[in-house]
Amino acid sequence: MKTSPDPHHRHRFPAELISHAVWLYHVFSLSFRDVELLLAERGVIVSYESIRRWCLKFGSHFAGRIRRRRPRPGDKWHLDEVFIRIQGELRYLWRAVDQNGVVLDILVQSHRDGTAAKRFFKRLLNGLSYTPHVVVTDQLKSYGVARRELLPDAEHREGRYLNNRAENSHRPTRRRERHMQRFKSMRHAQRFLSAHAFISGHFRPRRHLMTAGRYRAVRAKAFKIWTQEHVPKAPGDRANPIGPSLLPNSTS
Repeated sequence: MKTSPDPHHRHRFPAELISHAVWLYHVFSLSFRDVELLLAERGVIVSYESIRRWCLKFGSHFAGRIRRRRPRPGDKWHLDEVFIRIQGELRYLWRAVDQNGVVLDILVQSHRDGTAAKRFFKRLLNGLSYTPHVVVTDQLKSYGVARRELLPDAEHREGRYLNNRAENSHRPTRRRERHMQRFKSMRHAQRFLSAHAFISGHFRPRRHLMTAGRYRAVRAKAFKIWTQEHVPKAPGDRANPIGPSLLPNSTS
């Protein structure tokens, strides 16, 4: 049986430490230098540039594995687009969430016309074995163009206040955009936000709708999945804690 190659092969630091650094960067509003400082406090000496490279290499890889593990999203989709400024020019971030607030996908584009809407719908439907029953959007006419062509059987609801669920989902993006002093390019925004949406969302359930016991159970399950998917271990091995025992004889 052919196995997939280990993405951590030939890295100086162990997989546990790399996944922990990526987790810190995407779950909390931290810079690469902040993550470097947190690891240094635990006795792990690594440069912020190495952390940047880890996030570039493993962020989308981790997000894809989490996405494949999650249950099937709901059949009521909320879609919205907001503008982001990149290199002084307006770009548009398209986002879709289901009725439970789970992010379905995002796409950074230069326009918000009918062609851009159809491109986003095709991206959402790619690989799915079902179609939504209801699509909720704001009053942008481009959504109607794409819905009539690609989802003719879905009910389309549009209104000013119907789409608050998707609009609220943009808040973490706005916080990171300010913290990062804006995105450097469309590719940079797409690559970061695609990973950030799934990794951060994996550890941030809708806590206000859960009891304390239920939230702790969901949180424990999220950590278990993260460990299973991102820390390769030989049979019988036990995961090591993040600390000085993981420190190799290198500073890069």
